[in-house]
Amino acid sequence: MTEQIKMRVQNRGEVSDIRILMQHPMETGQRNDEKGQTFPAHFIQTFTLSLNGKPIIEGQLNTSIAKNPLFTFRALGIKTGDKLSVAWTDNIGEHRQDEMTIA
Repeated sequence: MTEQIKMRVQNRGEVSDIRILMQHPMETGQRNDEKGQTFPAHFIQTFTLSLNGKPIIEGQLNTSIAKNPLFTFRALGIKTGDKLSVAWTDNIGEHRQDEMTIA
C-alpha cells in the first residue's frame, strides 16, 4: 500500500484552501528502462474529496500527470471539527483513503 495522503486546509473566512498530496508513482506507460522494456502504466484513475462523508469533488485522470501529484481546491463552509477525506483508485485496482479532522 502507498504512503498516507497528505492534506492541509487553511480557512480564510468563508473560503478554505485545500491542498492534497497523493503519494503514487504515476507511471505513464511510455517510459523505458535501461533494457528497453516499457514500464507498465500505473496511475490514479479516480479520486473523491468528501466533507463529513459527502462528496464535494470527484475527479478522473486519464493518464499519469506527475509522481506524487499535488491538487489544490477552494471550498466554502468548511469549519473546525469537520472531517475531510480523500480516496483514490488507480488503473490496476489499488486504492487508498485517508481522513483528517479540521483544526
